[in-house]
Amino acid sequence: MRSHFYYRPPLPLLISFPTLRDLAINQEPVFMPAAMPEMTPAGLQPRARLARRRIIATLLNLLTYGAMLWWLADILGAGGWSVIDVLIFLCFAVAAPWSVLGVWNALLGVWLLHGRRDPMDVVAPFAAAGDRFVPITSRTAILMTVRNEDPSRAFVRLRAIRDSVEATGFGRQFAYFVLSDSDDLQVAAAEEQAFTAWQAEVGNGADDLHYRRRDDNSGFKAGNVRDFCERWGSGFEFMLPLDADSLMSGEMIVRLVRIGEAWPKLGILQSLVVGAPTSSAFARIFQFGMRHGMRPYTMGSAWWGGDCGPFWGHNALVRIAPFRDQCHLPVLPGGPPLGGQILSHDQVEAVLMRRAGFEVRVLPQEGESWEDNPPTVFEFTRRDLRWCQGNMQYFRLVGLQGLQPMSRFQLIWAIMMFVGIPAWTAIIVLAALKPLDGENLATFPALSALSFYIVFLLMFLAPKLAGFIDIALTNGGLARYGGARKFALGAVVEIVFSFLLGAATTFRTGLFMLGLAFGRTILWNGQARDAHALSWATAARGLWGQTLFGILLWGAAWHLAPALIGPSLPLTLGYFVAIPFAVLTSAPVFGRWLEQRGLCAIPEEIAPPTILLRIQSNSLANSLANPPAPPAALAPHEVP
Repeated sequence: MRSHFYYRPPLPLLISFPTLRDLAINQEPVFMPAAMPEMTPAGLQPRARLARRRIIATLLNLLTYGAMLWWLADILGAGGWSVIDVLIFLCFAVAAPWSVLGVWNALLGVWLLHGRRDPMDVVAPFAAAGDRFVPITSRTAILMTVRNEDPSRAFVRLRAIRDSVEATGFGRQFAYFVLSDSDDLQVAAAEEQAFTAWQAEVGNGADDLHYRRRDDNSGFKAGNVRDFCERWGSGFEFMLPLDADSLMSGEMIVRLVRIGEAWPKLGILQSLVVGAPTSSAFARIFQFGMRHGMRPYTMGSAWWGGDCGPFWGHNALVRIAPFRDQCHLPVLPGGPPLGGQILSHDQVEAVLMRRAGFEVRVLPQEGESWEDNPPTVFEFTRRDLRWCQGNMQYFRLVGLQGLQPMSRFQLIWAIMMFVGIPAWTAIIVLAALKPLDGENLATFPALSALSFYIVFLLMFLAPKLAGFIDIALTNGGLARYGGARKFALGAVVEIVFSFLLGAATTFRTGLFMLGLAFGRTILWNGQARDAHALSWATAARGLWGQTLFGILLWGAAWHLAPALIGPSLPLTLGYFVAIPFAVLTSAPVFGRWLEQRGLCAIPEEIAPPTILLRIQSNSLANSLANPPAPPAALAPHEVP
């Protein structure tokens, strides 16, 4: 708390020896303390410092964005402006901001991590409180929300979390709640059976275990958590919400609580959640890319985001009183898809917490905080569609009274994350049709256009490249990933994967966004979190549209501008190979092939923490005794 107060020495030390001038006017010297800077609510940083950082980040982004627009305008306007030129320019203007911000977040993150002596003190001055070995006195409720999930899978994780917390010696300060919204009676019965078995195993200490299933599922997960806050929240200072695939070590949880206790105006503290080891090739490659790119990106965004940080809805410490009293989600007017209950609740809760005068911070540091990534391209897309629909609802929330300017930007940015997706798809189509606009190709600045395209690809890859640089510059970083050779090969695999995945998923998301205008919506059920193979027939049923789009796109390019086919492959190949891509990345044999060669391995696979070893052994035993439900029964689906 030293940032709150200046040290004032005893009075005798404040009085100087009088000078002749002082004696002549009989005036005792007065020593005025320096003016205190205006601080963020928790007193962590001066507001002026954060304002300067935000101005710097804004200028860097605007200058880069403006330069890219000017460059593109110079290319498109070389032979005069056609309708296609105008459409390409407008689509790029909508789509580019997300990529530009990614560039600067990544670059700022690398600069902080490797150009500053103590980057955590610069970005997260609260973090040091978590390393102090002092007792914790507050009570924390650890919540796991489930809805038609595989009960054995969820309970294995929560039991491991409890055992890990007990091992810290602070187990009496925690209680555990399984909050169920399951409406599948068979799943609900299995949940109750798993909970009863857990109680029997714990024995006399089971008074900290609680299970509650709602009959009314209003508000989905957010409503479930709110129901907890209103019923039991008064008995706890903090809650730590978890998803059914979440996992955290006791040491990490205790660290978050220590930070929360040290800073009473810290409302939400989000841990840096990373993917857990998996047998799914799809999830393995995806989380390899996310893992090394996430640290610099999060560090850079936290540098200027400061007290208006993100909340991802799980693996985070939340102060219950302000959350319960000030973060009640509004019900939007009208019906689905853009009205009714808010689907992407976490970002709204973050801005409401900040409006209530409490800081929302992210701890931009890898710790023992994990989640499972989707095991197939279908599960990945379904998750994205739910986020997409929820983020589009933010259009009606940007004008909420009392929000911080930074909080409004957060909501706008969450909208732009998905608005840009159909714009990129439209650019690809328009580029293939460019020869039809009648301009003289001899005057077209082909070299400038190619250079622009390469720069754009580098911008797209900037967070990944920054992650590669971070790992290479970190002492022992490459060894954590199996060595330089395996890391480099994994990076190549992941870059190719990201381009193929981008084509397959952005096409589907673009169609979904068009469907929102006609009342199509998505319902959320349990998710298929375990690795499973996709048949060729299943992949074809779900991805024939992408394949047809790719064939038409290449056909148009072949007739109009064959020279474009080769350079466009990073952005267009994914459409054409979407079906085999889905089958291959879900195939168990491909997952085993990657695992045997150590490709795309994450640090926890090379040196597994104790809690992950326990999860793996318990999961194996449970899977033999209770085979998981078929993935199709656990999938969210669209409805008209």
